[in-house]
Formats: sequence, C-alpha cells, structure tokens
Amino acid sequence: MAEPSGPVIALVPAAGQGVRLGEGVPKAFVDLGGTAMLVRAVDGLLQSGAVDRVVVIVPEDLVESTRTLLPVEVTVVAGGSERTDSVRAGLAVADDAQYVLVHDAARALTPPSLIARVVAELRSGRTAVIPVLPVTDTIKTVDVLGAVTGTPQRSELRAVQTPQGFAAELLRRAYAEADGLATDDAGLVERLGEPVRSIVGEPTAFKITTPLDLSLARALVEEGTS
Repeated sequence: MAEPSGPVIALVPAAGQGVRLGEGVPKAFVDLGGTAMLVRAVDGLLQSGAVDRVVVIVPEDLVESTRTLLPVEVTVVAGGSERTDSVRAGLAVADDAQYVLVHDAARALTPPSLIARVVAELRSGRTAVIPVLPVTDTIKTVDVLGAVTGTPQRSELRAVQTPQGFAAELLRRAYAEADGLATDDAGLVERLGEPVRSIVGEPTAFKITTPLDLSLARALVEEGTS
C-alpha cells in the first residue's frame, strides 16, 4: 500500500515570556552558540527533509522581529497567553495540513533524523506519534503536603520529547474537545481514547529549561557534537 501523501506542517509554539534561564529574554530567543534556540529548532525541522512548512507562534510584539530571523518561507503568527492558545493559532493557518508536528523551541538540538522518523511513522498509518526515552530516576508521587503516596514502576515510565506528530484531523478534534490545559498535545489526544504510538527518542532532544540545561547545550554546540 502506498504511503499516505499530503503536507506535513510543523508548529513551533514560542509565545511564552518565561525567563527562567536568567538570560533576560524569552526562552525561545536565548542565544545558543550564536544562534537563537528558536532558529535552531526551526533549522532542524527544515533540515529533516520531512516537513513541508513551518509555522512559528510568538508574542504579538515579536512577530515582525522574528520574521527577520527566520527563512522567508517560515510563517510567523501571534500566539496566546497559554500554550494551547498558541497551538490553536498555528492550526488556524495550517488548514491544508494532512499531518501536524508540534515542536518545542526549547528542544533546539533535536536531531533532524528524529523528526524524519516521527513523520515516517505518520506516513505509515499512525495517527499520533511521540518520541520518548526511558526514565532513569526513581519517581515518587506526593500529595500537596509533600508526603509520598506511591512509587510508580520505573519500567513503565517514559520521558516525552518533541516533535509530537498527529494526523491533522485528529489534532484538530482533540483541540476542539479540549476542556482544559494539557502538558502536551498527546495528552489531549489520549482524552479522546485514541491510540498514541511511542518511538525511541534522542538524548540531545532534551528540553532546555534550566541554567544547567543551557550550559550543557552550549557545551554540546561548542564541541560540535550537536
């Protein structure tokens, strides 16, 4: 059977104003080896050879300046106060997509090969695909007072990465029926009772969230290993 055809459009929600990295600018625009994290994330999507178009969602006051940082073929639109609002804004200009990827700008060192593998799974017939890695730490559940309430089996836990890939119709339905916030897009699809396929992720696709993460990312860039 022939692979399903149709455009793959990647959404990069980067409208957050968080400055947890201590760099004085929104996280997506923090410098990483002379290039903003957002630009590196977009470059990885384009270099994968599996993405037809990229839509970047940023704060309204940064739309014009962001356009000057990115290739002319990348669409830049204004996002909302919450990540779900930003993804909705991206979906609104991706109405021709057959498949949609949602990718964190903070996962700036994601290998293009991982992106291509997510798309290959979609084109093989999967409707929701996420890259994951095994959890190496023991995880505890705790209550609001800090008391431990359980210890999940580590063998059943996975840390989720991006890009997360979806059949466009499924992701649109998940957002249409969303009744609250979710930590990731696959969580909204899971609420519909739809299957989500996991594939093996990549260590360098880690999320750059803390100053320690940023130091590691800069070291990898300097060494030329990413």
